Amino acid sequence: MDSKSLKDILNKVAQGEITADEAVNHIKIQPYVDLGYAKADTHRSLRQGVCEVIYGQGKTAEQICSIVNTLMDNGEKTVLITRLDREKAEIIGGEIHIIYDEISRTAVAGEKPDITGKGKIVVACAGTSDLYCAEEAAITAEALGNEVVRLYDVGVAGIHRLMDKTDIIMQAKAIVAVAGMEGALASVIGGLASCPVIAVPTSVGYGASFGGLSALLAMLNSCASNVSVVNIDNGFSAGYIASIINHQE
Repeated sequence: MDSKSLKDILNKVAQGEITADEAVNHIKIQPYVDLGYAKADTHRSLRQGVCEVIYGQGKTAEQICSIVNTLMDNGEKTVLITRLDREKAEIIGGEIHIIYDEISRTAVAGEKPDITGKGKIVVACAGTSDLYCAEEAAITAEALGNEVVRLYDVGVAGIHRLMDKTDIIMQAKAIVAVAGMEGALASVIGGLASCPVIAVPTSVGYGASFGGLSALLAMLNSCASNVSVVNIDNGFSAGYIASIINHQE
């Protein structure tokens, strides 16, 4: 249930269309819907301001469809699905309207939300090989009502490409910095920006990168004081956190 649905119930009470007891009973059954294999959290928008996000990996297409429909039946207009492979996306797309991005394995069901964020979120990634993670962050932020500016292939191996965009970096409300290898991009951006920088290490790199561990440790040891770090390849969390920052007064 979103805030609009709750207001509709309260308005019906105020107008005498339903009793207070009926309203209480309606709200009581709304916190979650037990589907057997999942308990769809229909009150998450009220608690956190954002609808429950569906992690697609490990779920069947039928399960995902059912969860999406349950959330939408309870007032949600936009539902984000992450880690969704193309085969499942094609099945789901035959049942409900989704916009699927194969690079990030992310899908958005329902309406494109209005932009409600206060400023711009910049998503920067070091190389083309990091796009899968950067796009997960960017699409997440957009699905949560933010304007996103993408700065791609601006890694430190050709740092002049990043320096050409310093005006964009300095105007951002929040920045997501995505990089594999040695993960240096986050520190460089942190040294240029006045806003929070959410660093995302990717599993891109040769053997000694240890599947992203080297980038993770480098980002955790950043000299830039405005850099925080999420888990390896976790573009979703970075986009989500950036959205929270961008919606603060």
